[in-house]
Amino acid sequence: MLVSTTIEDRICFVEMQNGEHFNCLSEEMCHELTEAIQKGYDQECVGIILKAQTNKGVWSAGHDIRELPQTGDDPLAWNVPMERLLRCVQDTPIPVIAYVTGTVWGGACDLCLSCDMIVSTDTATFAITPAKIGIPYNASGIMHFINQLGINKAREMFFLATPITAQDALNVGLINRVAPAEELGNVLEEQFLAPLRRNSILSISAIKRQFRALSKAANLIPSETFERINAYRTKVYKGADYLEGIHSFLEKRAPEYKGKATDLDE
Repeated sequence: MLVSTTIEDRICFVEMQNGEHFNCLSEEMCHELTEAIQKGYDQECVGIILKAQTNKGVWSAGHDIRELPQTGDDPLAWNVPMERLLRCVQDTPIPVIAYVTGTVWGGACDLCLSCDMIVSTDTATFAITPAKIGIPYNASGIMHFINQLGINKAREMFFLATPITAQDALNVGLINRVAPAEELGNVLEEQFLAPLRRNSILSISAIKRQFRALSKAANLIPSETFERINAYRTKVYKGADYLEGIHSFLEKRAPEYKGKATDLDE
C-alpha cells in the first residue's frame, strides 16, 4: 500500500507513504489516494487531511516521469489517473486540507492547489515544473494557478519552474497558514479542525459545491479557444523536446532542447 488512511474524531487522515520514491504521483498512488479520499467522505467525516511521509525534505515529487507516455499520447488527458485524482479532490463535498511538510514539485503542486486549504511548514517550497521536462500543461491546470495566484505569479511559476518559498506562497494566497514544523500540528488542530467539527457539515458541503460550480461559471471560454490550446499542446507532446525531457530525466543528465517557439506557428 502506498497510502495509509486513519479516521480520528470525524477527520480522515490520508498519508502518502512512499517516501523511498519521494511520493511520486504514479498511477497506483493516484488510484489509492482517490480511493482513500472517497472512503473519508463515505465514512461521513467532516474533513480530509492529505499528508506525506517525507524523504530528504520532499513532500511529493509530482508526476512519475517513468510513466509518461512516449507514444504521442497526451500526458495529461482527461481520464489519466492524475487528472481523476485532481477532480476527486475538487469535487469531494467536504473540505480537503493539504498538510505540507516539505518541498512540493510539479503535479503535486497542482494537487495542493486542488485542495480547499493548505497549511505548511515555514521551510516548505512549491514549484510547478512542466517546462523543465518539456510537458505541455493542460488548460484546467493552468486555470487553477491563474485563479489562485493571479496571472503574473502563475506565469512566473510556469515559465521559471523554480521553487517559491512558503512565505511567498502565503503572500500570494497559494497557502493559508505557515508555521514552524513543531507547531504545525497544533495550528492544524486549533485553527482548522476544531472549527470544522463545530460547524454544520451540511452547510459547508453546500458551500463547497457552490464554490466549485461558480469557479467554473466564472471562466467560460469559447470552444474554439480550447481547440487552439489543444493544437499547441499536441505539437509539444508529439515533438522531440517532450521525449528529450523524459529521456534526460531518466538518464540523469541536463536536457538539450532544440525546439523553437515559432514551431507552434506552423
